[in-house]
Order: sequence, then C-alpha cells, then structure tokens
Amino acid sequence: MASNYQRKTNHQSWSEESMHFAIQEMINGNMGDFTASKAYLVPQITLENRVKKGKSGATISDASKKGSLGSRKPVFSSGQEQELVEYALLMENRFFGLTLRELRSLVFELAERNNLPHNFNRGKQMAGKCWQYSFLKRYPDLRLRSPEATFRARAMGFDRAVVNNFFDLLERSFAKYQFSPDRIYNVDETGVTTVPKKQSKVLALRGKRKVVSVVSEERGTLVTAETCMRTAGNYMLIMFVFPRKKANQELLEGIPPGTSAKYHESGWMQKDIFLKWFKRFINFAKPTERHPVLLLLDGRATHTKSLELIS
Repeated sequence: MASNYQRKTNHQSWSEESMHFAIQEMINGNMGDFTASKAYLVPQITLENRVKKGKSGATISDASKKGSLGSRKPVFSSGQEQELVEYALLMENRFFGLTLRELRSLVFELAERNNLPHNFNRGKQMAGKCWQYSFLKRYPDLRLRSPEATFRARAMGFDRAVVNNFFDLLERSFAKYQFSPDRIYNVDETGVTTVPKKQSKVLALRGKRKVVSVVSEERGTLVTAETCMRTAGNYMLIMFVFPRKKANQELLEGIPPGTSAKYHESGWMQKDIFLKWFKRFINFAKPTERHPVLLLLDGRATHTKSLELIS
C-alpha cells in the first residue's frame, strides 16, 4: 500500500547532490563549513559530520551518502549490494525477474546466512520497505518494469543464439566431467487434479445422438508431484505437495514406501519445499567432488530464487 505521509516541515529537504558538492569544496579547502552550508543550502552540522567521515579515510562519494549519518550502519557492503544488483539483472535476463517482495525476502536470507546485524522483520522474514527504497535510490539503474507475458518472453528468448548457448554450456560440462548415464538427472513438477477434466469413453448404442455420464460438480484440487528420473532409466521416489495446511496420513495410504509428502495451501511447489526435495536428491544421487552429477531443471522461481539452494 502506498504511503500517504505528507511532509510538514522543510527539515532535511536539501538534495544529496548539493551535499556532495559542499563536501567536495570543504575537503579541497575552498570553503569553510559555514560558507559551504550557505552556498549549497545544506545543514551545517550534517555537513561537518560527513566531512569528518571523508577525512577519516572514506571517499567523497561515501562521505556524501545519506546512510552515513547517525548510529545506523548499512547492512551490506557496497560489493555485496553490487552482487545483488547483478543477480537481479541476471534473473530478469532469464525471464524470472525478482519482484520487490522476492528481493526483500532474499535480502533477509542473505543477512541471516552471513550473520550480519540488521533490523529486518523477523516475523515476515524480509527486509523492510525503507531498505528497499534506499536500495533503489542507491542504484538508479534498477527500475520497476511491467514484464511481458511469459509465453511471449520465452518465444523471443527461444532463438538460435540462446539454444546454442545452452548446448555449448552442456557440451563443456560433458567434456569437463565426463558424465555417465547413471550421473545425469532431470527434475520437473507436474500438476494433477483430483477430478479428471476429460471423461473416459463408454459403450453406447450406435447412432444415439447424445451420450452423457455423471460427473462430480467439484472443480477438483491441484496436487503437485515432483518427479526426477536418471538417464539410466530409474526414478527417484516422488514427492507430493498437497493443498493443505496440516499433514494427513490418510492421503499416503497405498503409496510406494519412501514416497514423501509436503503440504501447502496452494498445492504448488514452494522454495522451502523444493529445498527439502533437493536434500533428498543429494542423499539419493550421492554426488562427490570426484564424481559430480548433472541435474537438469527449469528456471522456476522455486529453483532460482532460494539463496540456500543456490549455495
């Protein structure tokens, strides 16, 4: 929801660009703090504090940053934030751009995994909107854009150059690791509805104009099945995602031993659930540094937007 806050005073209404020039004049010895403050219409005390930071070893650019004021320190270094920018642009180029919520969630996970002090929302497990606005202000090249429909983006991306790049990468991987058929896997999700969309054919009198069959009025619910197969021909046991909040053992009656089930309201695969599947896959495939395995999968958000999975 957009903020309806209206500024009631002119406090801190100066521009960062003016502050940058004032700091530069003071560090170069061209003006004093009072003169620079009046010339560039910036607060004198703020200017003094930032100049002190500049003289302590920081660059003029670092000293002029708004985030350098006060006791609150930035959560990430400039190098770490640049990696976030590059990752966001990489995902967009692959047609799986990050939404602002996904960015804030990824940032929280990154801070937690690196034991960085922060004041992010631990209940929602994501960074706040204040951090989001500041981040976008620091990197103006990032803009919120409305993406084209997925099928159009894929059609535009599925050209000769993209396909050749994929197979070049695949060929280099094969040349480097010499994968045998028992070390190549493919994984994908498939959705199954509890009510069939198409009715089976039934026996009826030839020439009868209308044949009907009683069906359920329910639309059916979606159950996701995570399937993985090895090139050698054998399968890893399936993981189901049922559209429920809590576990129900009755749903597992009659399934092959070792088949697992997870639960989510939507019935769709989620990042945390796929991470659990991936840990099962590691135990199943048993890759080592000397004998790695190749796992082929698509670029769904559940596969590409989990920092722990990528790590």
